[in-house]
Amino acid sequence: MRTIGLIGGMSWYSSAEYYRVINAEVQRRLGGHHSAELVMVSLDFDVIRACQVAGDWARAGEVLADAGRRLERAGADVVLIGTNLMHKVAEDVETAIGVPLLHIGDAVGRAAVAGGHRTVGILGTRWVMSEPFYADRLARHGVRVVVPPEEERGMIDQIIFDELTRGIVSDVSRRRYVRVLEGLRAAGADAVVLACTEIELLIGPEDSPLPVIDSMRAHALHAVEAALEDADVSGP
Repeated sequence: MRTIGLIGGMSWYSSAEYYRVINAEVQRRLGGHHSAELVMVSLDFDVIRACQVAGDWARAGEVLADAGRRLERAGADVVLIGTNLMHKVAEDVETAIGVPLLHIGDAVGRAAVAGGHRTVGILGTRWVMSEPFYADRLARHGVRVVVPPEEERGMIDQIIFDELTRGIVSDVSRRRYVRVLEGLRAAGADAVVLACTEIELLIGPEDSPLPVIDSMRAHALHAVEAALEDADVSGP
C-alpha cells in the first residue's frame, strides 16, 4: 500500500471528511482491520485565507509547496491538496515534490466521464467558478463547464467562507444553493460539481435537481485507487 499525503486544514471540516472517506474505502476494499497509510500536514487556514483575500498567490504557493515537501519527507508516495481552490497553485506544489500530485480536477473529470456527464455545472468559490485553471483541467477529460451568472457568484462564495468553512450549515443557504442548481440545469448542465470541498456539508444528492459529483469524495477515492494499485487484496 502506498502512503497518501494530504495537505489539509483548508478547512479542517473537509479534511476530516477526506480522512473518513479514504479510510472507509480502504477498509471496504481490503476488509478486516485495514485502514489507509496516510500522513497529513494540516495548515492554519487563517494564513491561507489571508493570502486569498490579499491575492497573494505567490505566498500561498510557497506555503503549500513547503507542506508538500514535508509530506514527502514523512514518507508520502502521492500527495493531495485537500481543497479545490488551492489547486490554483498546484503547479507550485508539483514542482516542489518528487512524488505525484493527484489533481482534484482529474478526479472530478474522471468521475464525470464515468457517470456519462459531458456538461457540468460548477458550484464553488468565485475563483473556481470564474478562472480557467479549474475548467481547463476538466476540459482535458472532454468535460465542458457551465457556471452560475456573475450576480450569484458573490452569494455562493460568501456562504462558503462565512458559513461552511466555519462549520455553519443553514437551511436558508441550502435553499439559495438549490435555486442556483436549478439555473445551472436550465443552462444545460447535466450534473453539478460541488467544487468546494465543504459544499457536501450543505448539499447532498437528495437536495439537488441535478446528479451530484462531490469533488472531495471523487478526490479521496482517486487517492485510494493510487494507494492500492499494487496492494494485495487477498489478505484478511
